[in-house]
Amino acid sequence: MQQKIINPQDLAFQLFELHDVEQCLGFERYSDHSRETLQAALDLALKVAAEEFAPHARLVDEEEPRFENGRVEMRPEVKKALGVLKDTGLMAAGQDYERGGMQLPAAVTQMCVGMLKGANVGTQGYAGLTIAAANLIMVQGSKEQQSRFAEPMMAGRFFGTMCLTEPHSGSSLGDLRTRAEPRPDGTYRLFGNKIFISGGDHELSENIIHMVLARLPDAPSGVKGISLFLVPKILVNDDGSLGERNDVALAGLIHKMGYRGTTSTMLNFGEKGGAVGYLVGEPNKGLAAMFHMMNEARVGVGLGSVMLGYTGYLHALEYARERNQGRPIGEKDPAAPQVPLIRHGDIRRMLLAQKAYVEGGLALCLQGAMLVDEKKFAATDAQRNLAAGLLDLLTPVIKSWPARYCLEANSLAIQVHGGYGYTREYPVEQFYRDNRLNPIHEGTHGIQGIDLLGRKVSMAGGEFYQELMRRIESAIADARQEPRLADSADRLEQAVAAISEATDVINEEKARGDKEKALANATLYLDAFGHVVVGWIWLRQGLKAVVGLAGKGEQTPAFYEGKIKACEYFARYELPGVVSSAELLKAVDTTALEILEDQF
Repeated sequence: MQQKIINPQDLAFQLFELHDVEQCLGFERYSDHSRETLQAALDLALKVAAEEFAPHARLVDEEEPRFENGRVEMRPEVKKALGVLKDTGLMAAGQDYERGGMQLPAAVTQMCVGMLKGANVGTQGYAGLTIAAANLIMVQGSKEQQSRFAEPMMAGRFFGTMCLTEPHSGSSLGDLRTRAEPRPDGTYRLFGNKIFISGGDHELSENIIHMVLARLPDAPSGVKGISLFLVPKILVNDDGSLGERNDVALAGLIHKMGYRGTTSTMLNFGEKGGAVGYLVGEPNKGLAAMFHMMNEARVGVGLGSVMLGYTGYLHALEYARERNQGRPIGEKDPAAPQVPLIRHGDIRRMLLAQKAYVEGGLALCLQGAMLVDEKKFAATDAQRNLAAGLLDLLTPVIKSWPARYCLEANSLAIQVHGGYGYTREYPVEQFYRDNRLNPIHEGTHGIQGIDLLGRKVSMAGGEFYQELMRRIESAIADARQEPRLADSADRLEQAVAAISEATDVINEEKARGDKEKALANATLYLDAFGHVVVGWIWLRQGLKAVVGLAGKGEQTPAFYEGKIKACEYFARYELPGVVSSAELLKAVDTTALEILEDQF
């Protein structure tokens, strides 16, 4: 296997058979494209990922960025790879033609990005943050802000960041203290400290555009008093040329266990009189505006988790096929030749679990990408609103389920390698360290669980939750007609019934007013709900595999058989856990709430 970033058969199956991305070509925005142009973009992204990003992934892990003489020093390969990304147009693959983009459907854009993440998540992080920040400015910013800042970002001249948290506040953004003082010329001066700012300083681009949350002098307390500001590292003149250095100082680098190629920084705003900033959107509505970037970043975290799990799986699969060790259990002759690891049942179990997690997670992320285009371009208001609601409902799942289970895939990849997996000579330990950051990136599992259970399942009177359940039940009904999928359909139906009952009980508890009790097990709910969603997606993959085996697909019979086996594995090994979790959820168990501080 030459590249171990993605299985091309699976990529083609997921895009063109499972999700039928060609249906997007019916939207006017994508009417210039064809299957061939979409495939060409994917091929280009894989080539750049394999040839420009993957070769220095280990180097930037071993020689992470350094803070020297007030500036960041890093491996030169990072800038070279990002230059290739810019020159190929992949930096802005989803953007308008007029802005140098390829105007690709969201699912194809996501996969172009995803392959770069799987090859080298540290280097890709700079580009990913930049495009997310540019998209935020294009939606929330003024025309002047779009032309002066966002367009150079999409062209790869400027890079971007997201400056949210502060040393004292962590995930509690309502406690942030960075302040913004208005000036007569309509600008603001910012003062404060931000921490854990990915890509916060470097020499990779002409400029860095920071999207910063701060408070105006008369702002109310809490999250209702947060505004959003655009703060460039270097001021930009009216004609687009660069001016003087802004009052944004690199206070230091943070050294994490993974993602070592992406600078993680502490930034000080206003050490010398105030950092010049520009208000984006309306005063005191900055958190809502920032959620445009945060939601995009949440989906990006989920996809990054998938791709790190995916490359770990492919490395483990190749190792298991090539490494001879041990003999079959029934073989008693010590002189008999050793067999490849993949001949052992427990190794196949671990590989099958990885396959179920990463291919299921990829399908989940692509489901979200398809909803992005439906939300924007579907024919009717009702269809667009439905897609938007389903995407909102699924976003915390897309972020968190891969961050947990594709990390578990990385753990299993290490185990398949045995003792060698724990050494630096093999890359699977780096994949695990890189992926271990994703359960906290863009909000912890606990925060995502509270978002899902506290808001998303009941929004619009539960309309979108009920629509999702209807779609799952429809897939179950279809699968029951296929003998090879009937058992998986039954098991998913049991899981759906269990999570539905738990949802009803918790909603009743919320209605009684005890939200702390109702949401005490929100993380457990998120996990179980995510399993139901991925079980649904696996059942759909199974249905497409049955069609493929009937001679109506594009892949090999062995590929489709593997899909059905993975579907069966997920239904038999994973979905039963939903039923047991639902029992705890229905009991509205308060064990974790009842233990007192001095009892630990």
